[in-house]
Amino acid sequence: MEDAAKDHVPSALELPLNTLGWGDPLGWLAKGWHDFQRAPLIGVFYGGCFAAMGWMLLAMFQHAPAWVLALSAGFLLVGPFLCLGLYDVSRKIGAGGRPNLGASLTAWDTRTGTMAIFGGVLLILEMLWGRASLIVFAVSFDGMPDFKGSLLALLDPENLGFIVAYLAVGALFAGLIFAISVVSMPMILDRPVDAVTAALTSLRLCLTQPGVMLLWGALITLLVVLAMLPGFLGLLVVGPVVGHASWHAYRSAVGHLD
Repeated sequence: MEDAAKDHVPSALELPLNTLGWGDPLGWLAKGWHDFQRAPLIGVFYGGCFAAMGWMLLAMFQHAPAWVLALSAGFLLVGPFLCLGLYDVSRKIGAGGRPNLGASLTAWDTRTGTMAIFGGVLLILEMLWGRASLIVFAVSFDGMPDFKGSLLALLDPENLGFIVAYLAVGALFAGLIFAISVVSMPMILDRPVDAVTAALTSLRLCLTQPGVMLLWGALITLLVVLAMLPGFLGLLVVGPVVGHASWHAYRSAVGHLD
């Protein structure tokens, strides 16, 4: 009986969720900053990866603007998986261990199958997001504009209907992706759960405590946007701090079965 209990994998409805306070997101960021200070070289390495992704996006915009939207979707997929290494660092620091870069780079290898399934779900959502955005363009204009034309259309007050529809589609898919992934990736790394359980637990957290999770999503968005302004250099620090903080958000929000 005891062995059966140990092998039991909890469902999304069985995992308890802790009650969060409005000040918790700032606390997660403070803990993320503390972890960054404990392993700054590892953090800067991952921050450099985030910054390099931004530079690649700029280079693609200059030479092949038509591919920018597709590449952006790819970056949105790569980012959460890069954070796995940061989650591993925070987990080791919390356990009193000593993190190292090599171990963080291979943190995913014990959960390869689950990570692949979850990555596939995110990829499908990204593809649907891109398709929906193209449909909005197609019904709003004669022909498809390039990336520069897309930006100009978004900034033109005369295209108010298009702007509202485009932003609504983006908010819908971005919100869905955030809702199913905000604590899923660290949970998959930390516990023997499947991708569906992790995603549903994350979604349940956002549905039961929408205010705090919306605040957390807004803080992440604000920090990342500000970090991108100085030539993406701000991501050298903001990227790893947010990654570490996301680990603490998961640990604070999702409880353990007794």
